[in-house]
Amino acid sequence: MSGRPEPLFPLFAEVQTLDGVGPKTADLLAHTGITTPRDLLFTLPHTGIDRTPRTTLKDAPLPGTYTVIVTVGHHQPPRSRGGAYRITVEDSETAFQIVFFRGRADFLLHQLPEGARRVVSGKVEMFDGMAQMLHPDHILPETEAGDIPAFEAVYPLTAGITQKVMWKATRGALTRVPEMAEWIDPAQLAHAKWPDFTQAVAQAHAPQSLRDIAITAPARERLAYDEFMAHQITLALARAAERRKPGRSSVATGALQRKVLAALPYRPTGAQERAIAEITEDMAQPHRMNRLLQGDVGAGKTLVAFMALLVAVEAGGQGVLMAPTEILSRQHLEGLQPLAEDAGVVLELLTGRDKGTERKAKLAALADGRIQILVGTHAVFQKDVVFNDLRLAIIDEQHRFGVRQRLALGSKGAQADVLVMTATPIPRSLSLAQYGDMDVSVLDEKPPGRKPIRTALVSTGRMDEVIDRLRRAIAKGQQCYWVCPLVEESEAVDLTSAGERFKRLRAALGEGVVGLVHGQMPSAEKDAAMAAFQAGETSVLVATTVIEVGVNVPNATIMVIERAEIFGLAQLHQLRGRVGRGEAASTCLLMYQAPLSETGQKRLEVLRETEDGFVIAETDLQMRGAGDVIGTAQSGLPRFAVADLERQAGLMAIAQSDARKLLADDPKLETPRGKAARMLLWLMRQDEDIRLISVG
Repeated sequence: MSGRPEPLFPLFAEVQTLDGVGPKTADLLAHTGITTPRDLLFTLPHTGIDRTPRTTLKDAPLPGTYTVIVTVGHHQPPRSRGGAYRITVEDSETAFQIVFFRGRADFLLHQLPEGARRVVSGKVEMFDGMAQMLHPDHILPETEAGDIPAFEAVYPLTAGITQKVMWKATRGALTRVPEMAEWIDPAQLAHAKWPDFTQAVAQAHAPQSLRDIAITAPARERLAYDEFMAHQITLALARAAERRKPGRSSVATGALQRKVLAALPYRPTGAQERAIAEITEDMAQPHRMNRLLQGDVGAGKTLVAFMALLVAVEAGGQGVLMAPTEILSRQHLEGLQPLAEDAGVVLELLTGRDKGTERKAKLAALADGRIQILVGTHAVFQKDVVFNDLRLAIIDEQHRFGVRQRLALGSKGAQADVLVMTATPIPRSLSLAQYGDMDVSVLDEKPPGRKPIRTALVSTGRMDEVIDRLRRAIAKGQQCYWVCPLVEESEAVDLTSAGERFKRLRAALGEGVVGLVHGQMPSAEKDAAMAAFQAGETSVLVATTVIEVGVNVPNATIMVIERAEIFGLAQLHQLRGRVGRGEAASTCLLMYQAPLSETGQKRLEVLRETEDGFVIAETDLQMRGAGDVIGTAQSGLPRFAVADLERQAGLMAIAQSDARKLLADDPKLETPRGKAARMLLWLMRQDEDIRLISVG
């Protein structure tokens, strides 16, 4: 992709080159991110005003915006400075007043001379029994009534910019749209009945009614699709670039996998079998695997990950599983150890704690292939860690690794297959936007034997009952989590800190029964408190959300989440998944501070109704929007000007398959449609991404 194509130059000129846009206006527009005429094309009206002329205001519902022809009557200047200047006018059936504040008499007498006919348009309200139009938006001679649009587009504005300026600037931008060849698949275009790009922007900026402003309006839908399409072509290019890199073909013999399956006390779920088959097939291919394994809490990702690692070992190589924290990597080790024993393979842990001779011995065993599977933290990235034959890297990511870090495994396994695991069910539209460059396997079934978790809503006023309930559970030898939202006591936010709650529970339940973990503690203390809880030495663990990431304590049967209404749904679902891992029935208590807002109530009820993480994630997306669900700053989510990720998920899916097919048929984008697609990428400012891909 060399430089920007010439036909697009006028759209990417400075915004000041448009009529009516001076340096000051350009400055104000720049604050909202509008720096070129191209940006104005994608700044669409967000609503509109019906200015169809009426014959009279009699019986018109007020307040409302109306356009009407009037005969001008008596002028009544204000009695005192700063008062209202009133002009009585009559339409065909009724009289009303036009009111100006700080109106200059000479100007108004010139604009609205007594006895003249004028067309006026503006907002009309009742005031003291009289209909009033305050500061009309339009005042024109009757002969120019046609100059007022029947439906007027209203743009989102920034301080200092008027609708008039936006209207004029967008008209200027529209004149600069060049003739462009079509980049959308002809069958898709015909099926959706969309206009071409030039017609679409023109129609989107000249709506004839509110229907034309809805996201379902053909012109708007087309522009949303163009944004999705450009994004998905970029991801597909990334995926193609990734696949062009030479990989290693790792062909499974099935010998080790069979040993593990024979030793399992249950059969894998259909979803697990499907994921294992997809990964095994990918690893046998000559190009690099780049796959995302998405699984709900407790869907059995560990088994799938281990089976994938066994493919690497069966093919004569090694596998590595990386976790974001030491606690998690130890937990993976505990989960995988019994499976490794069944298979008869050598599994080791490497973290930042390994020092001296022990570390040296591990590195030597890794370098000559005696360690077949390594589990560790990012310590496995360090220079002196050398594998004998690394074939598979699994990254257990809690949204913490972006695309860049996924590539950073780099030289260690220059050709190693990559599998990224996430325990956060991501709604389809977001996973397409965020992981569109990867192939995705989804675990959407629970393994047999997981007992459902009872979820209840309790107000903070019933704290004592909750503590009594814990007391009874502890007496039966069960354990409980108590999650608090914040650590530092903050005046402004009435949230109990973990420290305060810890003291109260310790006083109620006894010394030595309650442990505490929060973000401000030194990590050695944190680990010690977690270990004590895992070993059953403490019965209650008071914690901030540091525990959401994968801690496994089968004996924990109660999860109390304080001020649940301020957590995200996905986060609450993750936290709830920390209980219900053992034999006993488990409960999750969502404690909220009354009164709950209507949306607060609705969100917590979703959790009470379902344990399906995907349903919860979709609801979260509808209620909070994409940026909040993933945390925009680190989400790597694109920002779309016209498209709406939440409500147009279906379009994103079509764009993905269209983009992948386009690149499969025309990898270098050299056909006429391919060239049109390049134009689209430039138009959508995806050129930076394309450079990135050629580097990556």
